[in-house]
Amino acid sequence: MTATDAGPAAGLAAFIAKESARFLARQPRSRELVERSRSVLAGGATSSWQIAEPQAVWISHGAGSRIFDVDGTEYSDFHGGYGVGLAGHAHPAIVAAVRDRVGRGTHFAQPTEDAVVVADELARRWGLPLWRFANSGTEATMDAVHLMRAATGRDRILKVEGCYHGHHDSVQVSVMPDPDEMGPAEAPRSVASQAGIPAAVVGLVDVVPFNDLAAVERVLAARPGEIAGMILEPLMMNAGVIHPEPGYLAGLRTLLHAHGVLLAFDEVKTGLTVGPGGVTGLSGVTPDLVCLAKAIGGGISTAALGGTAEVMGLIADGTYEQVGTFNGNPLAMAAARAMLTDVATDAAYAHLEHLRHRLATGIEEVIAAHDLPWHVVTAGAKGCIAFRADPIRDYRDFLEVDDDLGHAHWLVQHNGGVFLPPWGKIEQWLISVQHTDEDVDRFLANVETLADAVAGA
Repeated sequence: MTATDAGPAAGLAAFIAKESARFLARQPRSRELVERSRSVLAGGATSSWQIAEPQAVWISHGAGSRIFDVDGTEYSDFHGGYGVGLAGHAHPAIVAAVRDRVGRGTHFAQPTEDAVVVADELARRWGLPLWRFANSGTEATMDAVHLMRAATGRDRILKVEGCYHGHHDSVQVSVMPDPDEMGPAEAPRSVASQAGIPAAVVGLVDVVPFNDLAAVERVLAARPGEIAGMILEPLMMNAGVIHPEPGYLAGLRTLLHAHGVLLAFDEVKTGLTVGPGGVTGLSGVTPDLVCLAKAIGGGISTAALGGTAEVMGLIADGTYEQVGTFNGNPLAMAAARAMLTDVATDAAYAHLEHLRHRLATGIEEVIAAHDLPWHVVTAGAKGCIAFRADPIRDYRDFLEVDDDLGHAHWLVQHNGGVFLPPWGKIEQWLISVQHTDEDVDRFLANVETLADAVAGA
């Protein structure tokens, strides 16, 4: 009997324990830094999402498709900084752009010409005319929510259950709700996602399942004239990778607009990684607003918000002040220009597609050879193993995936020289333009190790 048949089987638990011991034995220096940092870094890390079991991994440097931890171990980096690392590490075009900009000043709180070049390229790729910059995905989605409210004069927003859009109050609702708090599937409850989110803010957010137009229609009918806009990942992340069903995005835009409600795509993770114009370009569905960050900066922190002339005109005429001392920072704009013009090229996307196909096909062959009830989901450079047989169409389906299988996969990959994001069930890989067939082969060998262990459990 496998772990997927009977939950966390004893065999899988023993395998995880063995791999955890190997993990810790390979990282004495990381362990020292974890202990040392706890006296000055809350929780012993620089972000709560870096705290993983059995411990956080401390990194020294990266080059090309590889990263190196402080213990000197080399990994093929399929983590990619949660989607930032599409260019890989120290890409020559990014290095040259940043080196040149550093020598000419990195901050003026005034625009530089690179900002126009970047905005032109984003407008071409996403089909939206007007842009502004910010410093993180959180800032971009925050401005999007504010703009939808400013444009409509309404306070309420819609979001998808299980979607993460950053850590500002309005979207810290039903991000990863516990099953006993979620309410019925046809009418999910709005649940604060962490401490410090006011109940009054939670009360302004209506939650719907992904891929469910009927649920959206029910909320719109129940709250006529109250909802300003809906924000969603058009291809859902943080729950593996969940594709929109055919017609969902176009139907959503039509339905929302019929009620005077705006649509914002959070393409912080999908922008550039799934294709040159994100899901917007692939789907042909252009929202009122789109939020970008992560990959567009080539490894430097930046974000962008693009929209229609009507909505972004509220910034232009001063109705809404979109501000930030570091918005359009010269260093970030130089890196983003290089990313968009020299890195994320047609040739790069052809290479990514080659690697995506090799990786997905190889994993599917391993799954079939071991007769395991898993399947592979990919979207351009992003992808995951869904540790169940049936397709996953929303967050509640995702909850049925075995946590232990995701964790075991992460441990096996790490111990086999492949770096993945922790919490392997949630989000798995990013392929960079500098990855090679050798990196894919290393990944596949580790999947084989996991499959052998699970099939024999």
